[in-house]
Amino acid sequence: MRFSDAIIQEDMKALRDAELPYEMLRGKHVLITGASGMLAAYLVYFFEYLNRTEDYGIRVTALVRNEEKAWGKFGEFREEPGFELLVQDVCAPIAREWDDLDFIIHAAGNASPQFILNDPVGIINANTVGTTNVMELAKHYHSRVLYTSTREVYGKMDEKVTSIREDSFGSLDPMERRSCYPESKRMAESILQGYHYQYGVESVIARIAHSYGPGMVIDNDGRVMSDFISDVVHGRDIILKSTGDAVRAFCYITDAVSALLTLLLKGTPGEAYNVANETEPTAIREAAQELVSLFPERGLKVVFDIPKEMSLGYSKMGRVALNTAKLEELGWKPAVSLRDGMKRTVESFTE
Repeated sequence: MRFSDAIIQEDMKALRDAELPYEMLRGKHVLITGASGMLAAYLVYFFEYLNRTEDYGIRVTALVRNEEKAWGKFGEFREEPGFELLVQDVCAPIAREWDDLDFIIHAAGNASPQFILNDPVGIINANTVGTTNVMELAKHYHSRVLYTSTREVYGKMDEKVTSIREDSFGSLDPMERRSCYPESKRMAESILQGYHYQYGVESVIARIAHSYGPGMVIDNDGRVMSDFISDVVHGRDIILKSTGDAVRAFCYITDAVSALLTLLLKGTPGEAYNVANETEPTAIREAAQELVSLFPERGLKVVFDIPKEMSLGYSKMGRVALNTAKLEELGWKPAVSLRDGMKRTVESFTE
């Protein structure tokens, strides 16, 4: 993924066309942790897009662990005077000093089932120790913080619940192997709230569900859409390890990023907001079939190969729709269909 890619540039223009108070960003300094991640990288791109097209003068500090991977995505900004790559683990204190730091977007952390199974301590540390380090920095600079959380903080809901609002919560078993992820995300949200109430640090929480798009990890990730896109990009049949009855609502990257920008600029401090596209809830087998049908020239098909036991890395909680009314009250609404989003994503890897 490169900033100059045609699909990326189209997505940047779509984000610019959103009716948001972008003037609030002019001349500001933004730190983005986990900047090489899918959503975070698009935010870096968008801030640089504003700089290049309208001379916004936004200074961007991209905090990453893997310098080589980061320059692969941000190499076009290497000579930009307002762009800085900060290479370190977010779990270490952030000792870099600046004159000011207006916004922090804390997106560091991993949600891949592979990492949940193989590095649970790393998952926990990024969400707890890392978040504490970020909030200490925000306290020092009086920065406004946006945190990328997950729908999984809601846990297992009662069967009678048909729509999850921001104040709806179910149960989580801390002894389950994959609970390292949602439990530590819950703790991260509590850390943000603690700094908000005790020190007055402005923070907003985005609880994100099933986002996808250019720049997503598609190899050895383990999430449904990542695996599907990987199969089509590499010319493999999509192999389902279940009946595919589970329903998901997938949110294309520009819709997710416009939601994050909405919350960064308009969200109420101390509040959490659901981020999801619930306009097209789709069974995963139907999503797989739709994806295959988008590229008939590849001759791919959907194959079922159902094991006796489901991998421990996957969530076994039944899906309940997220209620996004609170976010929509700020003026946000999704714009990209599942069909168009999947097509754009595959093409971004093959163009």
